[in-house]
Amino acid sequence: MSRLPRWVGGLGSGLIRLAERLDERKAAIAPAADVETGAVVAPEPAPVAVPAARPAPDAPAGHVTTAQAEPEHVPPPPSYAPAVSARPDPVAAVPWSMRVATEVGWRLLVLAGTLWVLMRVISAVQLVVLAFVAGLLITALLQPAVAWLKRRGVPRGLATALTFISGFIIMGLVCWFVVWQVTDHLDDLTKQVQHGINELKRWLLNSPFHVTEAQINNIADKLSQAIGTNTKDLTSAGIEGVQVIIEVLTGILLAMFSTLFLLYDGPRIWDWLLKLMPAAAREGVAGAGPRAWATLTAYVRGTVIVALIDAVFIGVGLFFLKVPMAVPLAVFIFLFAFIPLVGAVVSGALAVIVALVTRDVFTATMVLVVVLAVQQIEGHVLQPFILGRAVRVHPLAVVLSVAAGSMVAGIGGAVVAVPLVAVTNAVVGYLRAHAKEQAKVNATRSALAVAPEEAAATPSRPGG
Repeated sequence: MSRLPRWVGGLGSGLIRLAERLDERKAAIAPAADVETGAVVAPEPAPVAVPAARPAPDAPAGHVTTAQAEPEHVPPPPSYAPAVSARPDPVAAVPWSMRVATEVGWRLLVLAGTLWVLMRVISAVQLVVLAFVAGLLITALLQPAVAWLKRRGVPRGLATALTFISGFIIMGLVCWFVVWQVTDHLDDLTKQVQHGINELKRWLLNSPFHVTEAQINNIADKLSQAIGTNTKDLTSAGIEGVQVIIEVLTGILLAMFSTLFLLYDGPRIWDWLLKLMPAAAREGVAGAGPRAWATLTAYVRGTVIVALIDAVFIGVGLFFLKVPMAVPLAVFIFLFAFIPLVGAVVSGALAVIVALVTRDVFTATMVLVVVLAVQQIEGHVLQPFILGRAVRVHPLAVVLSVAAGSMVAGIGGAVVAVPLVAVTNAVVGYLRAHAKEQAKVNATRSALAVAPEEAAATPSRPGG
């Protein structure tokens, strides 16, 4: 009977502990309420309950063994997993400058590939492209005449026919006049060239360079021998010359047809091209087209006026200096003026050489002075005044574009290069300004669209 009180005491203490655990779990699940304020207070995290030590059955009351006082081992939950250190992102490990360089690099590669394919296509149809561009330049020159006739009440078809026929008749007469002058003075020119060669030979013999007559004859014999050994090359060059003449005639016909249809149906052709553009870019292209055409028209008209002034003044100088074929040389100067920088140098050098061979050193020097004076007036007065700022291109861009155009398509490419650069400059400038203006318009629309929503969302003040 002595063990009955101890058993009853252990049972009572166990019931007390069970009640305490139920209270702790209930407090952890439901937040407690403050008695004074009535506010709900979040419960504090319950401490980890350490199981109380149970007394051994045979131990006296109040005695706890060391083994029973140690907490029991609680296994971890199934979802537990040890923390794994996260690996760094490979993209974040690449420096920002290198990422920018790669983004720009692949876009440049795509652009370079596109330009290469475009150049290959243009080279394959070079004759057609040059003929169309020549027709476009001639149209830019003749279109003001068509517009003038239409303003005078002439129908469009008749105005186009009159302008087309008169323009090509004038150009044909100019070419015929040049050929006639050259063939008419060919005999005199041959005699004067022979006389000039003899004078040059005499000057070399008496010059301080100590050139002997045997050396001069040796050079002449080598030239004759080279001509004799390269007869096949000359024959093939003649055959190629015939092919070139055929291609030139084909290009002239294509340019004439292009000019005729561009003069008559230019606006409708432009409207058809606009329909091929994406809807998002149609507005910008529609605005850039007239500006590109105005730039091209101003360039062609200004170049014709400047070339005409150069040809007249240099031709008058050659006439007063009694240089043979002054008029054909003036026409050559007019034609070569359409090749910026390079054409003026080539035509001026041709005039100086003709003066040196047919006249003397003094006449050649005076021709050089006249050519340089006219070109200086052209570069500093005529071009800025006539061409204006609309088609002004930096001299470095002119040189590079002429060199690239001549490498791609010869003389035709050199003629087309500068107006192409001028038109591209005008189009890019307009599109940049249009993009900025469109961004401002979109920002204004967004601000106007957000303002009513903010006004509706703002609560009104009491009594306001």
